[in-house]
Amino acid sequence: MHIASCSRISLLHGRAKELEELDRLLDLARKGRGGSLVLLGETGIGKTALLKQLLERSAGFRTLEASGVEFEAEFAFAALHQLCAPMLERMDNLQQPQREALSVAFGQTCGTVPDQFRLGLGVLNLLAETAAEQPLLCVIDDAQWLDQASAQALGFVARRIEAEPIVLVIAHRDEAGDAFTGLATLRVEGLADAPARELLASEFRAPLDAGVRERILAEAHGNPLALLELPKSMGPAQLAGGFGLPDTMPVPSRIENSYRERLQSLPVRTEELLVVVAAEPTGDPALLWRAAEVLDIEATAAAPAEAAGLIELGTRIHFRHPLVRSAAYRAASIEDRRRAHHALAEATDPAHDPDRRAWHRAQATPGPDEDIGDALVRSADRAHARGGIAAEAAFLERSAALTAHPGRRAARTLAAARAKLEVGAVDNAVSLLSTVENSPLSVRQRAQVDLLRGQMAFSLERGSEAPLLLLRAAERVAQLDPALAREYYLDAVEAGMLVGRVGDGMMTTLRAALAAPPAPVPPRAVDLVLDAVLDLFTGDYQRGVSKLEPIIDDADADVWVRRPWLGSLLAMELWNLDAYMRIAARQVETARAAGSLLALPIGLATLAGASVRAGDVPGALSALGEMEALVEVTGVTRLTYACAQLTALRAEPGAAERIRAMAHGANQRGDGLQVAFCMWATALLHNGRAEYAAALAAARTASAYGDPAVTGLALAELVEAAVRCGERDAAVAAHQALRTRTSTVRTEWGEGVEQCAAALIAEDDRADAHYHEAIKRLGDSRDRTWHARAQLLYGEWLRRHGRRREARTHLRSAHELFDSMRAEAFADRAAAELRATGEKARRRTPDKLEQLTPRELTIARLVATGATSKEIGTRLFLSPRTIDAHLRSIFKKLGVTSRRQLKDLYQPENASSPLLDAAAPPRGAPSPAR
Repeated sequence: MHIASCSRISLLHGRAKELEELDRLLDLARKGRGGSLVLLGETGIGKTALLKQLLERSAGFRTLEASGVEFEAEFAFAALHQLCAPMLERMDNLQQPQREALSVAFGQTCGTVPDQFRLGLGVLNLLAETAAEQPLLCVIDDAQWLDQASAQALGFVARRIEAEPIVLVIAHRDEAGDAFTGLATLRVEGLADAPARELLASEFRAPLDAGVRERILAEAHGNPLALLELPKSMGPAQLAGGFGLPDTMPVPSRIENSYRERLQSLPVRTEELLVVVAAEPTGDPALLWRAAEVLDIEATAAAPAEAAGLIELGTRIHFRHPLVRSAAYRAASIEDRRRAHHALAEATDPAHDPDRRAWHRAQATPGPDEDIGDALVRSADRAHARGGIAAEAAFLERSAALTAHPGRRAARTLAAARAKLEVGAVDNAVSLLSTVENSPLSVRQRAQVDLLRGQMAFSLERGSEAPLLLLRAAERVAQLDPALAREYYLDAVEAGMLVGRVGDGMMTTLRAALAAPPAPVPPRAVDLVLDAVLDLFTGDYQRGVSKLEPIIDDADADVWVRRPWLGSLLAMELWNLDAYMRIAARQVETARAAGSLLALPIGLATLAGASVRAGDVPGALSALGEMEALVEVTGVTRLTYACAQLTALRAEPGAAERIRAMAHGANQRGDGLQVAFCMWATALLHNGRAEYAAALAAARTASAYGDPAVTGLALAELVEAAVRCGERDAAVAAHQALRTRTSTVRTEWGEGVEQCAAALIAEDDRADAHYHEAIKRLGDSRDRTWHARAQLLYGEWLRRHGRRREARTHLRSAHELFDSMRAEAFADRAAAELRATGEKARRRTPDKLEQLTPRELTIARLVATGATSKEIGTRLFLSPRTIDAHLRSIFKKLGVTSRRQLKDLYQPENASSPLLDAAAPPRGAPSPAR
């Protein structure tokens, strides 16, 4: 769709600043660097004129155009198809997942719902392929009316073209939508007085009454379209001095009213034709003339509108401005609109475009119509298959309105609400639920309402309301479908655990879940997990452990794939670090394979925590860098568990303040588990710095919550802090509580940590044996951080007992381990103890990898697994050219010249890195990118 011609505005009076910024983007692209810009401003302020001028100044560029249309905003990928249509012959050059995603989205083939980010990557690489031949300029007008699927894909692309010779400029009314949040913006303001006068004079060369001129200038507020259009609605007497407009009417409304007055001066049949054009945003002349024939409107009826400058006829029929379309449609009576939609439905080929035909039929129908309602449901199914969830929601919502049968109407309304929730339209989803809640619903439908409200509450607040609503959903279907009820109960328990014990949220959920129906015979994995969790936290801990241990070791179990947070929390509760790492790695693998980029950040956050424990700090940073890339494109909540842990271990200046900020954000969201986790991290930080009073206070708070996964770790910190503060009774009580947990599960990790705690409170003659046992067990575990802690604690104990030579061996080992992990505070403690024995700690040679940013670390690590630039780009949602640009920076920082040399830097770490284990494709298996 070409941007409408505005020859008068093309003079662009007073727009030097804006044109300079647009020229800067063109110049950067000519040098091989891309950029995006969102033009913001009210209707008529000149955004379209700036885009037209940009196109005229883009010599040497290939140009692509697209535009949002108000009445097409529910049709998935409509605008994206406009933009990409000239490039579709290049789709064969894309990797298969991206090619398939685009083919399904554009209706070329049938298939599963394309993941929006794989689709976005396909568009990015399609543009990059085109830009490889010559710089590319993409302009998007009226972005406020883009369909949501197109907006998300374009927002994705706009954030990832910095290394491509591509310019993407988007014109958007008022504030940019969520899809474009964070992009560079330029607000287009009204013209200053002098250029406004020049523009008015260029349009009206005949002398204007001085008072009228000043009144027009005052009313237009520098809006160029108002300056050009408002006087056209005035008669000769008004132009001579009788002009007056109400001061309170907003400029866009005044412009639309001006267009409306001009429309009313047209012949009746011309007005009727313009309603048809307004109701069908494709502008397809053949379709529109067929519809006009249905209404018995002659083709000559278009001439008066064209002569008045309201429409342009060509290969597409365009309105002069979107407000002309709005004015034409809104000025028509409801009956005239229905007649126009009926004619368009009759003119639309049901085989070629059944969805558009169903939509027009729905708009033409005044009351319930089961046939049309059924057709809309079929359209919703097709939209869902194309990944157009927003279109699916619109079809379902309209279908519900046309359905008379109460049960089917309720079912369709609930389905529409679920689709609205999936696309983030929470307010619309709440409104739909409100319309159906007072209807006669089945028990299952009432449970679906509770389930949706619980999911909404959890998405918005993460507070205690979500698990309670999920519980109510479970209770409603307990008699009707016991198996489904048990799944809902486990969902509620997982939500309750994330809320935590603060405010009794977790325990309320657990106590209610005790009323779950009995497990079927034979029990499913979900049934075993539910019963085990209830035993762990409300009954026999040992029995719960015995039920859970076999399942927790099976990382492939569907119960963990669907509930990865629950799996990781329970693995930590059982001190099973191997299971924790396997569940995290499996979650990452599964999410990548399925394209589930809402689940992938959870897996990466868990994997980052595993990497910290394994002593692989660069790996943790790399995982967090990839998670940040996902947060950037998905807008999901940033998970800070691993970040708090890493911040505490590294203990850099400002660490306490950063952890406190994380805890505050978690508390605001109602995420009690993360609050407890941050308190544990605070205790770890202060113990590392030997600030034991502060560590004791934080550890007491963290352990008092009793949250899963956190309590055992907090008890270990409490023992050391209490011993150092002389509070032996508190240390002994904490050790006993810790031992109760670790002796039940008997893992190397758990018993090693418990042996450290036992050594701290032991009498001198028994401490030695406890330390030896701790070092042995932790050395056999994958937790290098606690292995280093055990060496440090034993070295400190040996030095205080005059055994300096033995102390040096353990302190040296602790210092080397902590230094390699960049655990500065613990490393400083070990160095100070070494000095006290008469030995100076060796300074670690700075690792070249420390020079890299988290994103560069991620790319370097993936190169080390043998991944290509295309494969890495697929994983990080970047173009191959962008990956290559990062690689040049990486090579320069590290002083290497090839991928092989870069891979060699990682060889010593390969055996102990959970991140590389998860990043590398299985032996003999295709890369995740394929």
